Amino acid sequence: MSNDVATSLVAWGNAWLTGHVGLDEAVDAVEKAAGPQILGCVPPAAAFAGALGGGAEAPLRRGLGDLRVAGMTAFRLALPAAGDPLGLAGPPPFNRAAIDAGSAVVVALPDRAIGLVPAEDRRGSSYVGVRWDAHDAAPGPPDVPSLADADRQLTLAMRDATEALLTVDDVAGVPPEVADALVDLRDPTRGDHPLAPGYPPRAHRVAALAGRLSLVVDLARRMDSPGLTADQIRRRGEALRLIDRAVRRALVAACNSAFDPVP
Repeated sequence: MSNDVATSLVAWGNAWLTGHVGLDEAVDAVEKAAGPQILGCVPPAAAFAGALGGGAEAPLRRGLGDLRVAGMTAFRLALPAAGDPLGLAGPPPFNRAAIDAGSAVVVALPDRAIGLVPAEDRRGSSYVGVRWDAHDAAPGPPDVPSLADADRQLTLAMRDATEALLTVDDVAGVPPEVADALVDLRDPTRGDHPLAPGYPPRAHRVAALAGRLSLVVDLARRMDSPGLTADQIRRRGEALRLIDRAVRRALVAACNSAFDPVP
């Protein structure tokens, strides 16, 4: 599943928790991005007595309200990949589910954490939404980069992206859609802005650049490679993996910066 749904829930959820938007506005924005959503049964704990309808799944709006009553203080984004559990701190069952999905959201509570893993939810012939499967998660903070470090790495990745993709220029030319995406990387006025109100300006800029760079990576991976040598294909693949890593770190750092001290 695309990491957009997890990014959206964390960004708008933190905007709600910091008082920049109301719950209705946050849920509307999240469901506009990915369709109707259901929060699965939260693992039992004393802090959740009576929450989430006594152990039943709930629409996202009600589920988030119940979590807030239970003391929820923050949303954290995880965008892991095989061999790179970015944003995860365990335990293993939650980590495995998150890595398989490619994304997860960690809900911080006073004495525990809940891990939410997105999955496609199909019901009947026409309903398609998202179900958030809930897991116990380790309450400790994961090892993730600061926004400043992620910003620096993303700038280097942008340079590497251009070099990696233009290795095909002398052979078959860069397809127009990739060329346009490369132009977008240098224009801060273009592209989507995945964050919500209340985030620092640097987080908005980093998230927007990461989104455009992610598009470049996706396009490049679908490019044909006529005339390229095996070594060129290998070098381009390695460069794209490094860029993808920088993009994931940038999105995690940006989305998790809602509570950073104002400089």
